[in-house]
Order: sequence, then structure tokens, then C-alpha cells
Amino acid sequence: MALCGFLSLALLSFSFSILLVEQPNRAYGSRHDTFGLAGGAWDPYPRFGLCASSVIVHGYKCREFEVTTEDGYVLGIQRIPEGRSGGGGRTKQPVLLQHGVLVDGMTWVMNSPDQSLAFILADSGFDVWIANTRGTRYSRGHTTLDPASQAYWFWSWDELVSYDLPAIFDFIYHQTGQKLHYVGHSMGTLIALASVSQGKLVDKLRSAALLSPVAYLSHMTTALGLLAARAFVGEITTLIGFSEFNPKGQPVANFLNVLCANPGVDCYDLLTSFTGQNCCLNSSTLDLFLKNEPQSTSTKNLVHLSQTVRDGILSKYDYGNRDLNMEYYGQGRPPIYNLSNIPRNIPLFVSYGGQDALSDVRDVGLLLDSLKFHDGDKLTVQFIRDFAHADFILGVSAREIVYNAIIAFFRRQ
Repeated sequence: MALCGFLSLALLSFSFSILLVEQPNRAYGSRHDTFGLAGGAWDPYPRFGLCASSVIVHGYKCREFEVTTEDGYVLGIQRIPEGRSGGGGRTKQPVLLQHGVLVDGMTWVMNSPDQSLAFILADSGFDVWIANTRGTRYSRGHTTLDPASQAYWFWSWDELVSYDLPAIFDFIYHQTGQKLHYVGHSMGTLIALASVSQGKLVDKLRSAALLSPVAYLSHMTTALGLLAARAFVGEITTLIGFSEFNPKGQPVANFLNVLCANPGVDCYDLLTSFTGQNCCLNSSTLDLFLKNEPQSTSTKNLVHLSQTVRDGILSKYDYGNRDLNMEYYGQGRPPIYNLSNIPRNIPLFVSYGGQDALSDVRDVGLLLDSLKFHDGDKLTVQFIRDFAHADFILGVSAREIVYNAIIAFFRRQ
């Protein structure tokens, strides 16, 4: 589940940190039986990657790769080249899956093979690639910086737009010789939209499916969400600093206690409070999620996301000081990401839910308005009245309602 999933998981993960603070962070496989642990006690550089823990055990081929960004971050990505029935000799179209914040690529393989998008795409004849954002368990490397240093964590989603996605696209394109289909959820939609609006990715992008799209967040109305957003813009850097935001760390647990002390804030059902009433999650998937997530991000990233809530616009990180903004951008205010610059002929599939408290229907409406001049036959919009934020990646009915539609969309391109 991912906020941009940011506020949902930020606060939901705070509750996890209270529940799990005495438990080691271990990588569990995605079967619902006891086939074993992937890496034992938590290790920032796991000995067993996502392939071994969660893919190969289901009978799929899988390979781990490392991609180095222009600013030195070493990202782990995984490839599922074919389905369980084989068919490796055929040329397959590559698809990149990009998760949201405070989670990693494992979110795409947490349900059974018949319910997880990564496996469904592979079995449907696609060459599946899974991204893991910098700072998460499979992407904690750097050419010079140590993750224990503050310098490693001085980034926001601006850097994901400028460095991570372009590096991953370039790598997959050169591996396959083909343009990519793209699936993003939550913040995974934000960074793709922003990157394409700047002219990046365009020459290597075949089409994009945007699930619970997040570009605007000004209509998020949950009391806890708004309180958290104000806190991230305000005192969070004083409490935690511009460094790693580790949801299982004590400083984050302390921060949650501060927020939960506010009158009218319900900290007993944080998932529903932030994501909306998810219709279609099962208990075994949620249990697996609790064992594997959340993941670290940078405090600066959460501040940047919260600025989007506060300001109602999509712009680069605001340093809150005209002189600093001048130093970084050559202007007093941070530059805007103009989504109307997205080429009109890029095929887009947008799917959003009526119960989503994060990707609110009014904010999705603002996004669609920015795409109003998109070529009519290149924009497909799906509205699912009963879906909330997490249903799009963990819902047991997502295959029939969303994934089959995505596959049909990809095959038309």
C-alpha cells in the first residue's frame, strides 16, 4: 500500500513501529505457508533478494540486477522474463512496475500468483521488471555514500524523477531493445507524470497505467492526514532531521505518539483512516504486508509530499527560503511541474477509486483536467466506485476489475 500512499503509510507505519519495534525486520516470502525466511535478521544489504524470497518459490524464473543512477545510488531491480508455462523464445514487451513510498517492489508479489500483478503480467506474456526506490531494502547502495550518513538521505521525489526512473528506463531499454509499458501506484504515478512532463522517458515509454494516481493532494480531508502533513512541513525535521525516515525506529514511534495525542484523532484504524475503506483485502495478505513493510524513505521526501498537500500545486522541493531556492533553482520559488506538457499521444490508462481517501476523486479530476487536450483515443479512464487506495495493488478482486483491463490496454498499444 503506498501513499502517496505517503501519509497512509507514514502514519500506518508508525503504528507498525509500535507493534514491531522489538522485532527484527526480516524479508519473508510471498507464499501463505511456512517456506521459510529469506534473510534472517534485518540486513540493509539482504543476502537473498526479492527473486529468491518471493518469486522463484512460485515457479517463475527471476533475475536480480543493479542499476546505478547519475547521482550514485545503486538500485536493485528484478526481472521475471516469462510466465510459469515458459515461452521464453518469443519476443515479449517489457513492463516496469513502480511502487509508492514507504514500501518496495514486494508489494507487487504479495498475493498469490493468480492475484498479484507481476505474476499475472508474466503469465500473460509480458517481460516484467520490478523497481525498488532508493533507500528501500534492495536499493541501499551508493558509489560513495554510506546509508548511515545524512548525506545519503538528502533527496526527495525530485531525484526519483530526475535520476531513478531515467536510469531504470535506460537500463531496461538497453537490455530489451524495446520501449516500456509502465505501471505506477500512488507515488509511482507522481514521479512518472512529473518525469514525462519534463521530457524524460518519452522516447522509451510505450504506454503507462496509473493506479490511484497522485498528482494533486489538496482534497485529502482526513483529520490525521492533514495533521501529519502539517507536521511534516513543520516540526518533523526538528524531531528527526533531514536523514533516514525509518518507520520501525523509535523517533518515528515517538512522533506517532505526539500526533495521536491530538483530540479527535483516531489511531486505532490507521489504514482506513488514511486510505479509505478498502473493500477487498484479505487477512493473510495484510499479515504478509506487516512482516515485510514498511520501508525507509528520506524525511525530505515526506516533507516534499506534504508541501504538495499544503500548496495544492506540483512543484520541486521548496527550501522555504528565497536565497536557498535561488541557489538550487535560480529563482525564488521552486519550478512547477507542468503536466500539460505531457505529450498528447502517449497512451495513458488511469484507474481510481470512489472510496480512496488519498487519491481523492476531486484531485483525480484536477489531474484529468490537465490532460484534457490528450488525444481522445490515447486516454482510458476507469472509475471503480468501491475501491480505496490499497485495493489496487493488494485487493483480491483487482485482477478481474483492474488488471485484466490493464493487459487489454497494453495489448492495444
